[in-house]
Amino acid sequence: MVVGFQCDGKWMYSGSEDGTVKIWDLRAPGCQREYESRGAVNIVVLHPNQLISGDQNGNIRVWDLTANSCSCELVPEVDTAMRSLTVMWDGSLVVAANNHGTCYIWRLLKGNQTMTNFEPLHKLQAHNGYILKCLLSPEFCDPHRYLATASSDHTVKIWNVDGFTLEKTLIGHQRWVWDCVFSVDGAYLITAGLRHPCQNHRF
Repeated sequence: MVVGFQCDGKWMYSGSEDGTVKIWDLRAPGCQREYESRGAVNIVVLHPNQLISGDQNGNIRVWDLTANSCSCELVPEVDTAMRSLTVMWDGSLVVAANNHGTCYIWRLLKGNQTMTNFEPLHKLQAHNGYILKCLLSPEFCDPHRYLATASSDHTVKIWNVDGFTLEKTLIGHQRWVWDCVFSVDGAYLITAGLRHPCQNHRF
């Protein structure tokens, strides 16, 4: 199960193994909205007035909260589980990572009212193992923009978003690296692995 919060803290969202994406109003009891996916939901992220979900069957769906429906569906690789999704802080890019160690990057183009048009930008073979987390750098890291990928191959890689060239390979974890997070200014990346202390990496 995955959960996240809207920036003002008024509502939260969840994705579950039962194939549903739900929205919960923190000021009222019960589920407010429910969307059906075709597989166990592994990841959900928030984009302005949209939720983007990735599931075990390799489907990515964009749930338009204004229209209350699925406005876009992407299937980069059939039957290859989506493990992680990340959205650039300005909403311009979406990156999806899967069990084959591949990242798919789309540029978001403005449609009539909401940004639901996905333009394929790049396919990146980042790791030989599963990618367990992908993460784009925060606003205060600009003008430099980076993509971090954490993998079952025990490494974390840092990619320059301009051309998606490899900047660094971070080693030190002895097992799968499950998570990573940038500091607010983008100067540090904290990584967490299985049965291993968190590590702090300075750029």
